[in-house]
Amino acid sequence: MLQSVQTINLGKNGPAVKPLGIGAWAWGDKLFWGYGQDYGAPQVQEAFHAALEAGVNFFDTAEVYGPGESERLLGTFMKQTSQPVQIATKYFPYPWRLSAQSVADALTASLERLQVEKVTLYQVHAPFDWFIGQRELMNALADEVEKGRIESIGVSNYPAEKMRQAHKYLADRGIPLAVNQVRYSLLSRKIETKGILNTARELGITILAYSPLAQGLLTGKYTGEGARSPQGARRIDPNFSSGGLQKVTPLINTLQAIGEKYQRTPAQVALNWLIAQGNVIPIPGAKNAEQARQNAGALGWSLSPDEVAHLDEMSRPWK
Repeated sequence: MLQSVQTINLGKNGPAVKPLGIGAWAWGDKLFWGYGQDYGAPQVQEAFHAALEAGVNFFDTAEVYGPGESERLLGTFMKQTSQPVQIATKYFPYPWRLSAQSVADALTASLERLQVEKVTLYQVHAPFDWFIGQRELMNALADEVEKGRIESIGVSNYPAEKMRQAHKYLADRGIPLAVNQVRYSLLSRKIETKGILNTARELGITILAYSPLAQGLLTGKYTGEGARSPQGARRIDPNFSSGGLQKVTPLINTLQAIGEKYQRTPAQVALNWLIAQGNVIPIPGAKNAEQARQNAGALGWSLSPDEVAHLDEMSRPWK
């Protein structure tokens, strides 16, 4: 089935972006992803250009990715193309950031690393508001919208009530809360049972779904014959244990079966299921060009309603 949705607005009447982005956490991150070992700047540079060639130009980063290296890499790569690129980045409320000025200073540093004058989306990385109050934080972000340095405001990892509160404070300034970036995949559906998804829909807030492939588990690389052995932090993740892999195998088999019908991979089916939820933008990572092209294969087609419902039923244990 052809896919009719070409772009999604970030929040109500916010910037229009493709319904799929690229998460750039792995670009420069040595601690979790092992940047500089089996991949480095040349590979992520190729991923950047492959994504653009495939029609994906929305990249999500953060000041703490690297730290700062992900933004610096993106800034360098953007200078190598004339194509439009949309950037989302994040402010982290560290303990020593106690004023609205700290928000402005952090944004200035991010813009300098990215070598741009404004970003499409600026998000609060975590719901820590005991350093700077939520109202003051939202007002500081609203000030930056009015200055033209950010186009839209988002939050990340916010529970439903904190998201509602942030929405209210911004509404007092006449500015919508555009985004809540949360973990969401077929293997992580808590946002549905904790009220986050319904609250976002009620308020017109777009969901950015990070870890949409469950750290690669939904690619099928870790189950079945010839399965890859988990590396790095995956070794201590219970989902990658023998019991966890056994539990997820029926879902992977279903993804493979549906994918064969459309000549798509399990990962592309899993990403398409997220897009089918409506007003949800998955942002899978890509450490090389092939992964970027694979991600883009989730676009240009759509699952049938019956297939969406079947995957919903198969993944209910992860709600």
